[in-house]
Formats: sequence, C-alpha cells, structure tokens
Amino acid sequence: QVQLVESGGGLVQAGGSLRLSCVASGGTFSSGTMGWFRQAPGQERAFVAAVSIFSGSTYTNYGDSVRGRFTISRDNAKNTVHLQMNSLKPEDTAVYYCAALFRYIGRLPQAKDYDYWGQGTQVTVSS
Repeated sequence: QVQLVESGGGLVQAGGSLRLSCVASGGTFSSGTMGWFRQAPGQERAFVAAVSIFSGSTYTNYGDSVRGRFTISRDNAKNTVHLQMNSLKPEDTAVYYCAALFRYIGRLPQAKDYDYWGQGTQVTVSS
C-alpha cells in the first residue's frame, strides 16, 4: 500500500519561505510523476508543481501562479519530493497535498489522474 506523508507546513509572513516535503513508502519511485496541489477554502484543488522521471529524463512543470517562486525537486534515494516555496504571498494560503502517479500517460497529469494522495499540510501566509 503506497502512503504519502507531507510535512513542513506552517505559518509564515508574506515574503517568507517554507519547504514542504513528501515521503513516499510502499511503492517503486524511480520513475513516474510526483506532484503538489493546493486547496484553499471554498476553492477547487489547484495544480502547483510536478516532477516526472521517464526513460532517465526529469521534467518539471509549474502552475502559472507559482512559477519563478516555487521549486520542486525529487530525491529517489530517499523516496522524497520537496517543494521549496519562496516569496510567499497571502494568496498561497491553502492545504498543500502531495500526489503520486507511477504510470506514463503521455501528458502532464491532472488531479484526477493521480493514484495516491497524502493527507495534506496547512500553509498559512500572513500579510
């Protein structure tokens, strides 16, 4: 059974930084896609970032609202994916979820494509 456990959330002032981590267990993590999504109260779950490894190549993608401020990275040796969040804004406040997909689907996965999800970690950015 694959399990994803997020950590690193918290309260930070606008302009600050946080680093989220997601540790995966129970599966093979040398390939596939691991992503981060976020959901603010009353809003739909939104794509933040994803990192994919296929045929030895690594691909990263970012949502428009975080590109240039957030960086996703992956450590397969530790079954971990990180999300470094810099220049945080109050609108980044949300529950952040880690997700995993271990199949190749030929495109950037949407939320509905992911097979496994973590429980989420709260990020609150004060103004």
